[in-house]
Amino acid sequence: MIGFYILIGIISLVSWAISNTLKKKFKTYAQLHLRNGMSGAEIAQKMLDDHGITDVKVISTSGMLTDHYNPVNKTVNLSESVYNQRNAAAAAVAAHECGHAVQHAVGYQWLTMRSKLVPFVKVASSYMQWILLGGILLINTFPALLLGGIVLFAATTLFSIVTLPVEYDASNRALAWLESKRMLTQQEQAGAKDALKWAARTYVVAALGSIGTLLYYISIYMGGSSRRD
Repeated sequence: MIGFYILIGIISLVSWAISNTLKKKFKTYAQLHLRNGMSGAEIAQKMLDDHGITDVKVISTSGMLTDHYNPVNKTVNLSESVYNQRNAAAAAVAAHECGHAVQHAVGYQWLTMRSKLVPFVKVASSYMQWILLGGILLINTFPALLLGGIVLFAATTLFSIVTLPVEYDASNRALAWLESKRMLTQQEQAGAKDALKWAARTYVVAALGSIGTLLYYISIYMGGSSRRD
């Protein structure tokens, strides 16, 4: 049990360090203005055009770090700063989100799998914490409740694991396109690559944290089973 808390502490510390570094990286590369003068929205539109994708719209969404691709209505949603700004950070994010649109267009299997998990994960996320709490409290009288919570949490863990290849592949597609089309200077390309590298690491830490927590709940369930036997 103590070992678990140490592990979670380490993961939390690493997560904070990566998140802090990521913010600094994006702040730095936001000062690296593109020589081609294109905005994030223009970068995104050109990447879609170059891949022959005509049924996806690039739109602006409010807030910070709200950038995402929506496969349901086929929109590349860029935060206001990314949509309008003309720097290496904006180019990296815009191209990355378009990488997801390309994945969707070619039927990338990991994206397809993640999309199928979304409805179940939404439901699981709404109820699993209460079910897990109740299961722990009633471990000796109603162990099936905790087991049900573990199943729900396992679904969210699977989602975080499946997200890894999806995010890394989207970044690889983005960087490959930026380089092949010579959209950025060598310095700008290096900045975009570095920014996406650190962004991807946040997903790695999230997956590790989810796996660790899942094992913790499993250990509680197994411990309860041993006491009942």
